Amino acid sequence: MSVIDKALETQLSNIENKTGKPRAELAKDILRQGLTKHGEMVSWVKDNWGLGHGDANTIVHVARRSVETRPASNDPLDEIYVGPKAHQRAIHDALMERIKEFGDFETAPKKNYVALRRQKQFAMLGPKTKDRFEMGINLKEDADHPLMKPVKPGGMCQYIVSLHSVDEIDDGIIAIAKRAYDAAG
Repeated sequence: MSVIDKALETQLSNIENKTGKPRAELAKDILRQGLTKHGEMVSWVKDNWGLGHGDANTIVHVARRSVETRPASNDPLDEIYVGPKAHQRAIHDALMERIKEFGDFETAPKKNYVALRRQKQFAMLGPKTKDRFEMGINLKEDADHPLMKPVKPGGMCQYIVSLHSVDEIDDGIIAIAKRAYDAAG
């Protein structure tokens, strides 16, 4: 072990002693806050655990590295619904259960969403922010729902449905998705 590695290990042991928690638990606590910027995480650690800047910076690096170096999953959805967006996987799964009832279609995972296709793409599902899930609908005809907004021409979809919980999925949203499914092919 190099001198630098020994120094880092000593610092992490001291942080564990100061907080009374193992580093894995500290990392989970930091990531659970849903903060995305390093500086915000460091400030949160300093404010909540009373650590100095150097210790806070080090434990934030450890937390972020634990996410970045986690083993690759065979499920592409694990890469989309991660960190502060992980809870939105339930919305995705609930929508997919209903949409699977329509018939055959292809799912094409992208970096931040999943495209649903027949001959053409009819919908896209994915987290937009840490609090908002979006279902994009490709439907040339008029559609109306309180949670749905039209998108300006030239976008990937004609409509966006913003969801914050599984409870917002209703028969009206599913009926519009079915119309888009039928029109795609």
